[in-house]
Amino acid sequence: MTVVYEEEIARICSRVRELRKEKRLTVQELAYRCDMERSNLSRIEAGRTNLTIKTICTICNALEVGFRDLVCP
Repeated sequence: MTVVYEEEIARICSRVRELRKEKRLTVQELAYRCDMERSNLSRIEAGRTNLTIKTICTICNALEVGFRDLVCP
């Protein structure tokens, strides 16, 4: 099995957006909870930035979801 980085990042970023909307949060509200700029979160949701494990954990905490809820299909 081959893991394709670009596909995985796109899936995770899409999941961030999906969970944010399920929680009825704006990009600004989630960015505030993550202690990051709105523009940075927008880039994450668009898949235009490289996510670190630390950033993923920060987003999970802000969304009140587990790591697997965000990264596992």
